[in-house]
Amino acid sequence: MKQPLAATGLALLLGCSGGGGPVLPPGGGMAGNLGQTGGVGGGSIPPAANVMDILVDWGPNEDYMNGLFATVTLCQPGTGNCQPIDHMLVDTGSVGLRVLESLLTLELPDVVSASGQTLAECRSFVDSSMWGPLKTADVVLGGETATGLAIQLLGQGRYSVPATCTGAPITDVVGLAANGILGVGTLLHSCGSACALPASSLSNPGIYYACSGPATCSVASVPVGQQLLHPVAALPVDNNGVIIHLPSVGASGAPSVPGQMVLGIGTQTNNGLGSATLLAVDRYGDSSTTFPVGGTAYVAIVDSGSNALFFLDSATTGLKQCTGGLKDFYCPASTTSLSATILGAAGSDVRVDFSVANLAKLPAAAFAFNNVAGPMPGYPLDTANPAFDWGLPFFFGRTVYTAIEGMSTEAGTGPFVAF
Repeated sequence: MKQPLAATGLALLLGCSGGGGPVLPPGGGMAGNLGQTGGVGGGSIPPAANVMDILVDWGPNEDYMNGLFATVTLCQPGTGNCQPIDHMLVDTGSVGLRVLESLLTLELPDVVSASGQTLAECRSFVDSSMWGPLKTADVVLGGETATGLAIQLLGQGRYSVPATCTGAPITDVVGLAANGILGVGTLLHSCGSACALPASSLSNPGIYYACSGPATCSVASVPVGQQLLHPVAALPVDNNGVIIHLPSVGASGAPSVPGQMVLGIGTQTNNGLGSATLLAVDRYGDSSTTFPVGGTAYVAIVDSGSNALFFLDSATTGLKQCTGGLKDFYCPASTTSLSATILGAAGSDVRVDFSVANLAKLPAAAFAFNNVAGPMPGYPLDTANPAFDWGLPFFFGRTVYTAIEGMSTEAGTGPFVAF
């Protein structure tokens, strides 16, 4: 087993709920006796235009644990000049498509402001940041195409990082541990109305910038229509959400795990909700989890971009924290069984039984695990508000639906999560 790096969720890194944590690269997975529910069914999903192959494997650096990846094809707008990008991290905790600038061989047009300045985005978190210009591309997901979509290139090739974009920039595959991020969370835009406020407003979070030269980028007011959009929402059909379908993983893990991501919810015969339980989320994509069952309620997120179940702290859980390079994870003396309750919509609460193993003792040849967890004493950083992050291992053996805000589905208007 390759040693994991620092860990929290990409939802904290890229969400607009305020604050952020360190980027989530290689790490472990959570655990759970997580049975199959929902409308898609337990087997592999037949090929279709709205079905994408996804894969949990070791990543482009061959050191990523519990990373869920897909291949996305980018095209020059209105042309057949395209480039597939593999190992794009599939992340239900963020919104928007982001690609490492160094990988792109296409010439894509800039996204420009009304005054002709190139727009860029900065996402700052604890000790690093994601910086880069916005470009326009046609994006192929499975057999469907989102035309004229704004995407972000991660890098410093053209515009230097402004002083107000704090933290060491992630500009290569070593720092990101993926070739890009396919953000398919519950939000429609990566920021929304706050970033459309005047640049001088204290309520503008300072995420978007306008650049008039290589070293002259400053915080800007950017209309919602020019911000990064949920890539699935830009599809002509099957555009109200996504479904992630992964098989179960045994206690010893697996070298890799194939699965499918289905575009749309209730738009085709292969993406109905069936008997899935709806989980209401707020405008940030947050829900609630009680731990233990019937105990204290905590803010919770369902996030495929997190490579473990991150929850609470050692004092609350009774789980010993690892030391050294594994300090971001729990290392109980023996595998420990726990239970929590996810609070569903209209009182349809769901008990989740899971187990946490000692990360240091798991097989070296496996990269997909369902029994590793770590602490999350603050959400995102406030230790007075511990939280639950149901990371990628929540998805093993389940069918998980993520509905986009403002989009109509057979179960009502998003946002919501279902499983």
